[in-house]
Amino acid sequence: MDASAQTTAERLLGWYDAHFRRLPWRAAPGEPAPDPYRVWLSEVMLQQTTVAAVIPYFERFTKRWPTVAALAAAQEADVMSAWAGLGYYARARNLLACARAVAANGGVFPPTEAQLRALPGLGAYTAAAVAAIAFGQRAVVIDANVERVVARLSAIDVPLPAGRSAIRAAAEQITPADRPGDFAQAMMDLGASVCTVRNPRCLLCPLAQQCKGRDALERFPVKPAKKARPERKGEAYWIERDAMVWLVRRPGKGLLGGMRALPDDGWSSAEDGAGLPPLSDSWTPLGAVHHGFTHFTLHLSLLRHAGSDLPEAEGEWWPLDRLEEAGLPTLFAKAARLALADTKT
Repeated sequence: MDASAQTTAERLLGWYDAHFRRLPWRAAPGEPAPDPYRVWLSEVMLQQTTVAAVIPYFERFTKRWPTVAALAAAQEADVMSAWAGLGYYARARNLLACARAVAANGGVFPPTEAQLRALPGLGAYTAAAVAAIAFGQRAVVIDANVERVVARLSAIDVPLPAGRSAIRAAAEQITPADRPGDFAQAMMDLGASVCTVRNPRCLLCPLAQQCKGRDALERFPVKPAKKARPERKGEAYWIERDAMVWLVRRPGKGLLGGMRALPDDGWSSAEDGAGLPPLSDSWTPLGAVHHGFTHFTLHLSLLRHAGSDLPEAEGEWWPLDRLEEAGLPTLFAKAARLALADTKT
């Protein structure tokens, strides 16, 4: 590490010692490293999700499943229900697969980045984060916040995604062998609280003097033009009797796989949705909910069944006064709120 890179690391770590965020999965500077299970769990939850949203989920998960062995022994349906609302549900399935792989290895996470990468569902970022934060291994940890900090610090003007190789190389140069976990978390905190997407607070930044992109910060990282997100239409069905609603379990693979949900039409992209479930034609429209997935926006019409016949497909009657316990994903939770609001009017 050259003198400039060493200065960067020292300044950032000094700032972190004074300004680190106290989070339930972290150890404060100078304290022993946190449990690898808690580091791994938090990093999986934090992927494309805010810290504020993750904290209550993390606390509920670790109270219910305090060790990786406890999580490995959990039922998939229970884990999926506990995950409901965090989105990107493949993460929950990968979480359970990884926990079971670690449990099969004696309940101990391997300490190196390469070994961690071999576990189910651990990509480059998560493996590097766990290696650095939990095991003190020198690893280059790059999330969206770090990517932004490094791109600005080095004024890397190659548009993403091509620019990521230059960003990684620049991050590699400044990552120290000493306190790599604190350094990784300092970079994350700097991006989250100072070097923000909009209105960065340069006067508070410990790296402002050496920041090559300071005169045009909001230009970095350079991103390609956004493509219009496709839109799809579909229908979901509210079937109620005796203060209970009919819920189904979605297939294990695919969007919202393994989650409880309202029955639906498969989210046809046709203008008029698609066919109805095998019931009579006694349906009342309740309105629509809208939800953004990674690759498309869904406009989901909700219809209430008003007939006396019952569904033949597999499912379960769920008490309305315990609907929050069903673990409905956000899309169907929105639809349920729409139906329940209609009931009260």
